[in-house]
Order: sequence, then C-alpha cells, then structure tokens
Amino acid sequence: MAQRLLAANIPARLAFTAADGTPRVVPVSYWWNGTELVICGFAPSHKNRMLRARPDAAITIDTNDNPPEVLLIRGRAEITESEGILPEYLAAMRKGGEGVEEYLRTVTALAPRMERIAIRPTWVALMDFRTRFPSGAPDWMTGSVMPNSTETETIDKEQ
Repeated sequence: MAQRLLAANIPARLAFTAADGTPRVVPVSYWWNGTELVICGFAPSHKNRMLRARPDAAITIDTNDNPPEVLLIRGRAEITESEGILPEYLAAMRKGGEGVEEYLRTVTALAPRMERIAIRPTWVALMDFRTRFPSGAPDWMTGSVMPNSTETETIDKEQ
C-alpha cells in the first residue's frame, strides 16, 4: 500500500510550523526516490523559508476512497537550491499524465531557480481502515468489541 500511494498521481499534504508558530498544511506534488520524499518548488518561497527555520515536517498521502488508504510520514526537511529544472520536479509532474510535457517544455525554457525539499522519514504509519487502524482507534472500530457492548462481548469474526 505504501509503494502504491507513493507512486500515485495524488497530492501529498505537507504540514509544518509557520514563523508565527501556527501550523500550516499545503498540497504538494512529490517524488519518492527510495529514501527521501522530494518536493520541488520555485525559489524563493515562503514555505521553504519557514521550513529552514523549523525543519520538522509531516506529510500525509491519502486516497478519497471509502475507507481511505493513508500514508503518514514525519521527518526533517533539508532544503537546497538549484539553477534550472530539478529531475525530481520533472518526475513528479510526469505522474500527472497527459498535457504535462508542453507545460514542462515551457517551464524548462525559463530555466528557473528551484528549491528541493528532501524529507527522509523518521516515522511512518499506514492505515487502510480495514486491517490497519490508528493506534488510538476504539475497540469497536478495530473489530474487537461491538459498539455499545461491554468489554467481554467481542465480535464473532466468522459471521
């Protein structure tokens, strides 16, 4: 499930702390290179200025299906700058399918300065709400106890 979510053409949500100490969450395109989640953007950006000051970040990649599949990642952001288009930006954008090549040709011709955010996971969790649940989920959600029952009334999983 994690590899499928990492390869999917769905946005991730990047959470970080702003300069005023309040939380921020922004949708981002991303590329998984096998060890880091890489997010690229055009320099300079407010997001990267805030991440440089407070590099702890969290990322969620999830589906709209019901029940959803969810990948949660935490780590520290390392930011570097580069002249021209970053290969991870090209790879992330190409997950988008049709019409992206014309956009990439236009952006590449502009040769922008880019910022690369690399987040190496220090903590990861998966939830599919079928076999993997949040650690704080109530017993009835995980199937071990029926709603409105006593702790001794367990669900018969054979039914």
